[in-house]
Amino acid sequence: MGTLVISDKSKLWEDIAPILKSLHEVKFDSKSLKSIENSRKILESALKTNSVIYGVNTGFGKLNNVKIKSQDLAKLQLNLIRSHACGLGKPLDDGIVRVIMLLKLMTWSKGHSGVSIELANFLLEMLNNDILPVIPEKGSVGASGDLAPLAHLALSMIGEGKVTIRGEKIDSKRVFNKLGMDPVKLSAKEGISLINGTQVSTAIAIKAIHESNNLFYTSDVAAALSVEAGLCARDIFDPEVHKLKKNKNQLSTAHNIYNLLENSEIVMSHINCNKVQDPYSIRCVPHVHGASKTLFQSAVEIVNEEINSVSDNPLIFNNGEIKNSGHFHAENISQAMDILSIAVSEIGAISEKRINYFMNGVEDKIPQFCALNPGLESGFMLAHVTTAALASENKTLSHPASVDSISTSAGMEDFVSMAPWSAKKCLKIINNVRSILAIELMVAANVNFRFHSNYNSSPHLSNLMKLFQEQDILTKKDVPFHEIIEVVISLIKNEKILQNIKKTLKLK
Repeated sequence: MGTLVISDKSKLWEDIAPILKSLHEVKFDSKSLKSIENSRKILESALKTNSVIYGVNTGFGKLNNVKIKSQDLAKLQLNLIRSHACGLGKPLDDGIVRVIMLLKLMTWSKGHSGVSIELANFLLEMLNNDILPVIPEKGSVGASGDLAPLAHLALSMIGEGKVTIRGEKIDSKRVFNKLGMDPVKLSAKEGISLINGTQVSTAIAIKAIHESNNLFYTSDVAAALSVEAGLCARDIFDPEVHKLKKNKNQLSTAHNIYNLLENSEIVMSHINCNKVQDPYSIRCVPHVHGASKTLFQSAVEIVNEEINSVSDNPLIFNNGEIKNSGHFHAENISQAMDILSIAVSEIGAISEKRINYFMNGVEDKIPQFCALNPGLESGFMLAHVTTAALASENKTLSHPASVDSISTSAGMEDFVSMAPWSAKKCLKIINNVRSILAIELMVAANVNFRFHSNYNSSPHLSNLMKLFQEQDILTKKDVPFHEIIEVVISLIKNEKILQNIKKTLKLK
């Protein structure tokens, strides 16, 4: 089990991603603990002056003009959690919940939230014991914080919600009793600090970044294999050609494919053929993959900024001032996930077109649907139909969520981000594209196996073909292809394909 220290040092998504998969010990450094303690002292001092502080001694949203009596401040926070726990749908997965808890602790550690050190340490203890709040996936519009989902996190902390521990869903109060922990008793501002913030949206976004990261390199490998299997030209990927375009990711993609095809006997076998140009899905791979990689990098930058930001309201400052903010608004995450959705969707869309390229057959070398006995056998006809279905689904899912808004809280919260949905549908697209790339790899590899066996693949792709042979992906007859597709999906997800390539070639 690794260790992650919460400090004022910036963290990247790569630092956080490991807890998506497994429990890691999390600690505060001494500076973070002091910051939390100081912000609490400032808040308590402000309350003694009878200052009006939103969400601390006032109602919430449209009820902000209602002043709350001092004896009711704790009850105000408790009522907030109970009333806002309106999430629906299946629970978020354990990895995402761990990240939510970590991000909440990180924003508190900046010293602008005013929560007690006891509350922070309680959430920390839950995280370190893998006591994970059951948080429904639906109910947030990504503004005023991810209110409903985070209210379920808070509900578990006060002993009125459910948690999962070692895979078992159980009432949180029962778990706390077993472990000798008393449920949290919320005091001034602690309820609103628990539910304000972008932590749910950002946690799902981190998973989307993590899940999509290897797809861009995998898509280069899949394209190279299709270029080889489809008897297409290597010279269109010559880096000297692509230096004329000033997109570094286009150039790196061209480098990758050009190098992956080096010394391919299959490519050399048709060097003097009569074909002048290949279709766009082949010829423009660097342009499309490069553009998508650029958008991915933009999304990463935005998510990394949010990871290290304060996401709360109101905010407490060391000079004693308490100021209102809109830092709970997740428009940045929503737009980041929208652009990532487009980027990943386009990778899948052009992959589908490369698969379609094979379906009509290639000259007199590859029969229709890549079947050895077309008619008697259907080959990869329906494998392509599956990719068409997935690519088409992605077109709808890629419609930006961030351009949507809906007024809530009787018009007080009148412009929202829809970031949680933007991130969730991005995950759906990523899963679809992983499947599309798996099908492309299966088709291209089997074309080589069936029709080009007299020639060797490039050294790099030969190693990949050996891996596919070991995994029983290569076949000369019709079989239930879904089983093979699932194997290739697994090879992509656990990065076995990229690891195989990286043994002999460093991808850019």
